[in-house]
Amino acid sequence: MTTSFPTLTFQAALAQDAAAFITLRGQTRQNAVSAERLAEFGITAESWAEMMRSGNLPGYTCHTDGVLAGYCFGDRETGEIIVLALLPAVENRGAGKTLLNLVMQDLRAHGHERLFLGCSSDPASRSHGFYRHLGWTATGETDAHGDEVLEFAFSKQ
Repeated sequence: MTTSFPTLTFQAALAQDAAAFITLRGQTRQNAVSAERLAEFGITAESWAEMMRSGNLPGYTCHTDGVLAGYCFGDRETGEIIVLALLPAVENRGAGKTLLNLVMQDLRAHGHERLFLGCSSDPASRSHGFYRHLGWTATGETDAHGDEVLEFAFSKQ
């Protein structure tokens, strides 16, 4: 039996899609965050779009059949990977790895040799193994949300 999957396409994120990013964030399998909860942290479609327009929040999106299916954003100032979110339909298809790599390369091009992110310390969490498999390592620190801080150092080639 052959299974056919819709093609995944990737592109730079657009500020005009910030409301869709917030909606998708509440639809992820693990670590879903509602629009209301994001607003409690000061994250709204307007604030997200403004950060993107400022040039400090580079991001990339994944679409399948023209529908937003995932995204990843980083902080150009600090080198932090802010968020990687995928709909369950595109999990295990390379979308997360591709999105993360696009943002990592953008941050590297802006002078960052070391990147960091907050990740669940629970080995049962999908993100726990995902980042470690890609070479991210624990720093021994936790962030303000209680997540473990992981880092990635680019090799000097």
